[in-house]
Amino acid sequence: MRDKLVSRFLDYVKIETTSDESSTSVPSTPTQFKFAEKLVEELNSLGLSDVSLDEKGYVMATLPSNSKKELATVGFIAHMDTSPDMSGKGVNPRIINSYDGKDIILNDELNIVMKVEDFPELSDHKGLDLIVTDGTTLLGADNKAGIAEIITAMEYLIQNPNIEHGTIKIGFTPDEEIGRGADYFDVEKFAADFAYTMDGGPVGELEYENFNAASAKIFIQGRNVHPGTAKNKMLNSILIANELNNLLPVNERPEYTEGYEGFFHLVHFDGSVEKTNIAYIIRDHSKNKFSLKKQLITEACEFINKKYGDIVTLDLKDSYYNMEEKILPVMHIIDLAKEAMKNIDVEPVIKPIRGGTDGARLSYMGLPCPNIFTGGLNYHGKYEYISIEGMEKAVHTILEIISLIEKKS
Repeated sequence: MRDKLVSRFLDYVKIETTSDESSTSVPSTPTQFKFAEKLVEELNSLGLSDVSLDEKGYVMATLPSNSKKELATVGFIAHMDTSPDMSGKGVNPRIINSYDGKDIILNDELNIVMKVEDFPELSDHKGLDLIVTDGTTLLGADNKAGIAEIITAMEYLIQNPNIEHGTIKIGFTPDEEIGRGADYFDVEKFAADFAYTMDGGPVGELEYENFNAASAKIFIQGRNVHPGTAKNKMLNSILIANELNNLLPVNERPEYTEGYEGFFHLVHFDGSVEKTNIAYIIRDHSKNKFSLKKQLITEACEFINKKYGDIVTLDLKDSYYNMEEKILPVMHIIDLAKEAMKNIDVEPVIKPIRGGTDGARLSYMGLPCPNIFTGGLNYHGKYEYISIEGMEKAVHTILEIISLIEKKS
């Protein structure tokens, strides 16, 4: 299982599947569809049933039940795209066997080093086999590790038909990294009673709380006049954008928050005297605080409009919500995952996601869908890495969940 898991993962990460927020196509990049076609071919070759790829790039398949019992149908989901935060083209992964616990030189020529001082969690991986980048791209463990783990678990069950299990559904989505992963997910077609996204980080992570999320795009129309005759005439939209930003609380920025604390994150600023565009993402676990944050940015825009005339346009949209509301009524699926982890000597680490997953939106679409670890760390950048042992534990967690469903029926 280990060799197949690693080989599968290394093969996947070398395929570029970066998503593109500026694109209006679905999936947002054609490389994702090519990867989906590859996965469909692989799933068919393994012998899964009902393998499908729709025009939007969603892959689904079924491993039929071999049990005489009436069992719940469980699903496992991962996403095919990688983050646009860093290049996913030409990924050149390297395996470090029996990591010695010291700084890792990712690229000697470019002097790119992953230092234990900067990433102290590296110390927890001493003695493990790590897969790292060459320092010029991300790795793609987010979320190709999840795909490799799910398919490897399905392959194991197919090759061991004596293991009784219920119907298992698997799904691979495009564009999760740009918030569109659940846009066209057909929950009715998927037909699972509940599911898990294999999209978490360090070993043991089990998450069923996430941010409520919104995006705010703000356009400011200034008035450009020759600076020599600008008195009482010029409206410098760059400075006004800065003024608007300063109306938001400084201590509610990502760099000053943790745990359940939400934030306003300025993610885009493009301006001139004449016009400026800025964009924020707004996050909070609390539905009430989330509403207050949206109210605050709305009032900030209204204040600027009142001061300078109607020069600000705000486009404020909700993105996704905290899945906790939908998971609490079905906490047995959390208990199931916790028990599965403990059975394979993994200590569950339950904490809120400071972000979102496909599972958040799917939970509101009628498919309860908490999140489970893959074993990766430092996602979205050149310091991303994953332990092979962590990936193996993710595969065993999937298999143990499936086993427990059969045993507890």
